[in-house]
Amino acid sequence: MLKASVKARYETEAENEAATGGATVTFNAGDFKLRASMTDATVINGPSLNGLSLAVEKPDSFILDYCVPKNDLKFQFMNSISVLEKPLNLKYTHSREEDKTILDGTLVFDSANKLSVSHKLGSGGCKLKYSYVHGGLTTFVPSYDIKEDSWDFAVSHKVYGSDMCKATYQTPSRKLGLQWSRSSKLGGSFKVSASVCLDDDELKLPKLTAETSWDFDL
Repeated sequence: MLKASVKARYETEAENEAATGGATVTFNAGDFKLRASMTDATVINGPSLNGLSLAVEKPDSFILDYCVPKNDLKFQFMNSISVLEKPLNLKYTHSREEDKTILDGTLVFDSANKLSVSHKLGSGGCKLKYSYVHGGLTTFVPSYDIKEDSWDFAVSHKVYGSDMCKATYQTPSRKLGLQWSRSSKLGGSFKVSASVCLDDDELKLPKLTAETSWDFDL
């Protein structure tokens, strides 16, 4: 049986700027996933290729993502090896248009502790991130950018089984983010988030984002 999922996204921009929207359709084809994404620029003023991207994914193996208007191909390869009997998840990401390559590695100590390292080739630095799950409900994630000498923090907490509340803070930009999400096989999934920059002289309206997704059997 062919399975498909649909995700819709609506996002407000800064003050006095128009809101934007987008949609993603994913089909499961055996071991592969076929995905098409578009933004409101794809359909406003008639159908066009603006904002359109196509992707092929084999979970835990690779992703090929093609941005049609930019003629940009981004590919990602994933693999896992064992280090001292602990799984080490590796990821290689390259964007042809941006000529950017990123190497990621995550060492899983146990179900509650993970250490991640991310390095952009040629940047001269890397980012470290540690994830700790307390009691199976609350997750603390501090991260440190060695080159920028800056910290980011995130904390999330599961409530009512399928709901999750999350707060993030980025110290370089002083951006505070709040998020509420729910994952349900019967009623679909959704995510609502808000972010605001605390570094502005005048406190502006937060940037709001809403996402919803549904799974179907065809």
